[in-house]
Amino acid sequence: MASLSLRHIYKKYPGGVTAVSDFNLEVKDKEFLVLVGPSGCGKSTTLRMIAGLEEISEGELFIGDRLVNDVAPKDRKIAMVFQNYALYPHMSVFENMAFGLKLSKVPKETIKKKVEEAARVLDITHLLDRKPKALSGGQKQRVALGRAIVRNPEVFLLDEPLSNLDAKLRAAMRTELTKLHNRVETTFVYVTHDQVEAMTMATRIVVMKDGLIQQVDTPQRLYDEPVNIFVAGFIGTPQMNFLNGTLEKVGEDVFFNYEGNALKLPADKANNPALAEYIGKEVVAGLRPECIHDDELNIAKCEGATLDAFVDVTELMGAEIYLYLNVGEEGKLTARVSSRSTTRAGDTIKVGFDMTRLHIFDKDTERCVLH
Repeated sequence: MASLSLRHIYKKYPGGVTAVSDFNLEVKDKEFLVLVGPSGCGKSTTLRMIAGLEEISEGELFIGDRLVNDVAPKDRKIAMVFQNYALYPHMSVFENMAFGLKLSKVPKETIKKKVEEAARVLDITHLLDRKPKALSGGQKQRVALGRAIVRNPEVFLLDEPLSNLDAKLRAAMRTELTKLHNRVETTFVYVTHDQVEAMTMATRIVVMKDGLIQQVDTPQRLYDEPVNIFVAGFIGTPQMNFLNGTLEKVGEDVFFNYEGNALKLPADKANNPALAEYIGKEVVAGLRPECIHDDELNIAKCEGATLDAFVDVTELMGAEIYLYLNVGEEGKLTARVSSRSTTRAGDTIKVGFDMTRLHIFDKDTERCVLH
């Protein structure tokens, strides 16, 4: 088992293109770390540098206490699972899983034992004689994982392994991967653009944008304490509402002025020294959809932070309803409310804001000033 250490890693391509900039990260032994971000943010490039499939332009990469910048991929004691599974079509499932061990001149009896053990863990024992063309997407995924498991790697690298599966199977495989990680007790580094995958599986998440790390934290802390507007908007579905307005102080109270409405901040936020320099200035406020209420009981708790909104569209999601609201001339909000809500499209309703959950961002730097 092994930890990973990436120190000031850069990936530069000819023509002045920098795909990854000053990447610093310590991955703990047996951790399930997820790299997440939009397409082109450098997450797959980072994974390929760990695997040795991309050359590191600058910086140092350690697996355990071993510097591996110049070590060949096959000697790094890592196993990689690709998006397209990369199975050999002319080989059976058993032969696909055994292929890497055969190349390493592992004895036949040991290969048989390792493959059968991995097949049992992944529940694919009954598929060992089949060819890949006779497998479903989920079964191919399991075979690709099995091929990695038999090598007993120190680090598992997974590059968007669930992106080719349908929604129901993806949800099931998320659970399977989490159980597999707990069973094999190996370090996992997982790349995805799907923040639901990241939130449900990771012990820690690395959020990337334009080749730079934005924040590294646990899923819950990323959700509750995003460091900037990008992270706040990227993590969470539906995404956080961003409200442009100004902060004003009246006596001891501080209000956020939004589309002609004065929304009162709770005392602990109003008295926070971090807000002092922003009084009278434009800021961006952030509020999660579940913090906007349309029911009387919760609105009553939002004293000093209510406004009228026009309901543009409603979406029934089963256990909840998404309300798409218009406020004033420019304000657009999304609320996540109970499925028992009687609100309908075309209604003008009163909504309450849970200001205890309000985030304040600097309009220029986009950094979070106050959670």
